[in-house]
Amino acid sequence: MNIKPLADRVVVKPADAEQKSQGGIIIPDTAKEKPLRGTVVAAGKGTKDNPMELKEGDVVLYGKYAGTEIELEGDKFIIMRESDVLAIL
Repeated sequence: MNIKPLADRVVVKPADAEQKSQGGIIIPDTAKEKPLRGTVVAAGKGTKDNPMELKEGDVVLYGKYAGTEIELEGDKFIIMRESDVLAIL
């Protein structure tokens, strides 16, 4: 992938939405919730005062409305600030 985020931004590939509920019921596309976890595929270097803590391959949790969705080479990604990431799993 040829994308390099600047400063404190990261590019995250969201995890796939759940296909079935815990009870085994298949969830239709219109009822699926937006996933709140994903994998970091690219990270900037951070700012002068705060170096980047995230690195490629980290699995992270992020806020429901965090970042900007983009589509590259047929895949969906989210570009967000490091501060939008809630936790590393």
